[in-house]
Amino acid sequence: MNKFEVVLVLNPELATNKLNDEINKFKSNLEANSAKIINEENWGLRDLSYSINKFKKAFYRFFQIETSGSIVKEINKDLNQSENLLRYIFIKVKKHQELPTKLNDEKK
Repeated sequence: MNKFEVVLVLNPELATNKLNDEINKFKSNLEANSAKIINEENWGLRDLSYSINKFKKAFYRFFQIETSGSIVKEINKDLNQSENLLRYIFIKVKKHQELPTKLNDEKK
């Protein structure tokens, strides 16, 4: 099993229940593909470095997961279908960073 850190950048106009639906859909997709969620952080509504689809802010969600690389390709296919997901990134790491992350600390 490989370790990955995932950041989802979601539409800032989503209502709380829609936002939670998108996150839960992502989590269930991971579990359906036998990926293990180690940790999760909600970084909240943050400014974007540059506009994406005319949005200047977005909701950020951070995950630490363990899965195989082939599963990531399958998950990418599903993520590309979501209209509420502005961007996402999977980064393979040797060791997960300690939580809380600096971005989570800045939020407070």
